[in-house]
Amino acid sequence: MSKQASALRAMNDADLKAELDEAHQALFNLRFQAATRQLANTSQIEKTRRRIARARTLIRERAILAELDTAIAAAAGNGE
Repeated sequence: MSKQASALRAMNDADLKAELDEAHQALFNLRFQAATRQLANTSQIEKTRRRIARARTLIRERAILAELDTAIAAAAGNGE
């Protein structure tokens, strides 16, 4: 697991969503700089896209786990 992914995993849901919003804003700014030829290091765009993907993956992973927990709790409740 990368250093960035472990740092994201340590965040709570609200912080993770804030990180995602911040990354989207950063990507917008980088694209704007690239369009106006002010961006010297274009690899920053790809790094930011990966940052967004990591955050989205963790948010989705947590949603799936929450659904699974709900289904397990419901199945346990019906089995009694």
